[in-house]
Amino acid sequence: MRERDGVTGRERAPRTSGATVIELDVRDDGVGVLTLNGPPLNLITREATRQLLEATARVAEDPRVRVLVITGAGDRAFCAGADVTEFADVRAEVVERKLRRENEAMTAIEGLPIPTIAAIGGVCLGGGAELALACDLRVADAGAVIGFPEVGLGVFPGSGGVFRLPRVVGLGRALDLLYSGRRISADEALRIGLVTEVTAPGAALQRALERGAALASGPALALRLIKSGARDSLTQTTAQAVDASLADSARVFTGPDIEEGLAAFAQKRPPRFTAPREIEARPAKEEGLS
Repeated sequence: MRERDGVTGRERAPRTSGATVIELDVRDDGVGVLTLNGPPLNLITREATRQLLEATARVAEDPRVRVLVITGAGDRAFCAGADVTEFADVRAEVVERKLRRENEAMTAIEGLPIPTIAAIGGVCLGGGAELALACDLRVADAGAVIGFPEVGLGVFPGSGGVFRLPRVVGLGRALDLLYSGRRISADEALRIGLVTEVTAPGAALQRALERGAALASGPALALRLIKSGARDSLTQTTAQAVDASLADSARVFTGPDIEEGLAAFAQKRPPRFTAPREIEARPAKEEGLS
């Protein structure tokens, strides 16, 4: 049974057993809010990764969620990265006991068929920055600090940073950040394209929710195909991208939203897209997530 938040009235997904460090709320406007709830630093522990996978699977299966916003609890950090105290326990089997599952979680977020927005406040480091990179858009407040400090521990970002960062900011800037481990301000992150918007201090979540609500009112199928087309193009030839774009165009031109779009255009009014989000069958390899 789902419960309602007593303050916001939003429906809250069922809690998993034990300490809940990943919260998933579904708002009435179609925006899901996934909160890393381990203040003050909201670290990515193995338990947090497990719960992140569970929450992402729920989002993928819930047709009400048309946009996902990811944020961190408290005012100190979006996510300060991995829990370094776990390293001693997993070093000998770090891939199987830690990194493989983290990569599964980041890839699952990246692959959601809806727009995703990271609302970055405070520090966003290491695994936290990798989580933000898995999102489509990144909104940071003016006081945010972002970095990939892993090299200082003699390691590197093993959950997507080394390949997602170059795709966002370009190879040279990515290597500069990864080699040095330096932290950059929100303004510098905006200048190099690492974040898409900078807000007043403390306003990143509110702005992300505003953008999320606007996207949630859009045509779900078209937004889904924009996302998949743009991401897939990174590994496609031009010919492959053209073929995919033509196939997707056929889908939207015969899809559920075009009649409303054309009617709104003719009547000189904003469109009201109400067609539900499509839900695909869950891949067999994901069965058993709980």
